[in-house]
Formats: sequence, C-alpha cells, structure tokens
Amino acid sequence: MAAVIVYPPAEDGGRRVRVGEQFLGMAYGLLDVADFLRRAGFGEADEAYVRAYGGIEWRGGGPDVWVH
Repeated sequence: MAAVIVYPPAEDGGRRVRVGEQFLGMAYGLLDVADFLRRAGFGEADEAYVRAYGGIEWRGGGPDVWVH
C-alpha cells in the first residue's frame, strides 16, 4: 500500500489526507480519514483501524489532534 499522510490541522480544523501522490480530501475527524481510506482501497477502515494502522504518517499531531 502507498504511504498515507495526514497533514497538520489547518485554521478551520481540517487536515489534508494523501495516499501516495493522490490528495484524497480534507478530513475533520477520524471518520473522514476512514472514509477516504475505504475509497482508496483499504478495505473496511473505521475509526479503530485509523487509530491502530501503523502506515499513517501523522504530521502535526496524532489521530486525536483536531482544531475546531
């Protein structure tokens, strides 16, 4: 699988999500990240999967860092 990168929170709290060279969208929580991963072929990804999956590079904070 390609590398997954979740970028630091933007001013609106969203975090850009990329798999390989493809930008998947702005996530505003773990459910968004899970949805992007499912659409990118990561199977039945859910919040628990996103938290536990070691293939995500969390930049600017881990899965609990969201600015609202």
